[in-house]
Amino acid sequence: MTEVIILAAGESSRLGFPKQTLLYRGKTLLELAVEAGIKSKCSEVMVVLGASAKTIEMGIQHYGVNILVNPNWTDGMASSIIWGLNSFKDKTGIDNAVIMLCDQPFVSSFIIDKLIDKHQETNKKIIACEYDKTIGVPALFDRSVFPELLLLKGQEGAKKILAKYPDDVATIPFETGSVDIDTISDYQAFLNTFK
Repeated sequence: MTEVIILAAGESSRLGFPKQTLLYRGKTLLELAVEAGIKSKCSEVMVVLGASAKTIEMGIQHYGVNILVNPNWTDGMASSIIWGLNSFKDKTGIDNAVIMLCDQPFVSSFIIDKLIDKHQETNKKIIACEYDKTIGVPALFDRSVFPELLLLKGQEGAKKILAKYPDDVATIPFETGSVDIDTISDYQAFLNTFK
């Protein structure tokens, strides 16, 4: 079985308010991410919150997903990855985890399922998305890689593991994966481009 971990703990300091609540086509960015996870082949969806957790949580409670609040969210992204993994690392039957962000609006259940399919086809330990001449999240990590993820620190993300084990990585194309939103101008440009 595969779990989805949606990282949504950041304070969106460059934006000035929680980016998780930005709207696109009538849904918040976090709702879009949650729905992608729910509609995918994954067995469970976990959302890791931190800054503004109470406000953000209210918007996704009705989905019935697992919501974790990372008390150490100010330590950086690594702490949220660790918090998410630790919540199910002792569960039997969990073979993989898909790590994704809440500010990539074009992540869909199709993309998540492609990660799972590619893992089954290639038996590679890591399946990442390829976009804009780079590879990154969403990415699937085999359980055997969890100990490496648990060693991440500070602002380090899953990309560090992708770089460390290139021979263990396969990719799927995700052209719009490079679209993420960090500032008001990013959001306005995004809305202008993708109405």
